[in-house]
Amino acid sequence: MSLKDESFPSSAAFDAIHSSLQSDDAERKDAVKKGNAIFAFKLRNNAGQEKGWHIDLKEKGAVGKGDAPEGKKADVTLSLSEEDFGKMVAGKTQAQRLFMAGKLKIKGDVMKATKMEPVLEKAQTKAKL
Repeated sequence: MSLKDESFPSSAAFDAIHSSLQSDDAERKDAVKKGNAIFAFKLRNNAGQEKGWHIDLKEKGAVGKGDAPEGKKADVTLSLSEEDFGKMVAGKTQAQRLFMAGKLKIKGDVMKATKMEPVLEKAQTKAKL
């Protein structure tokens, strides 16, 4: 099942993150241990549409559509434009810069949000954005 949405081109990164987490059991367990949170991403595209994806690094080490796995709640929600998300995953900008510029809004545990960067870095090598 692809997580990509054609109206959100950078959403292909969620497939890359998912395959990165699923390809190596030891890495997935390490990511869950380090992340210890459910991260929700709310992306806005140029047409003004908004969609959500989540990365569960609390239990399963899995990626899915929606704000959180069924019956769960996100520990951290990151809201940003689809374009900025693409730049962040491609390594062209950092989450901290986007946050300081007001382009990234964080709800929930801000300190947990900092644990997301290493997971996004792993996806950089797999995502073709």
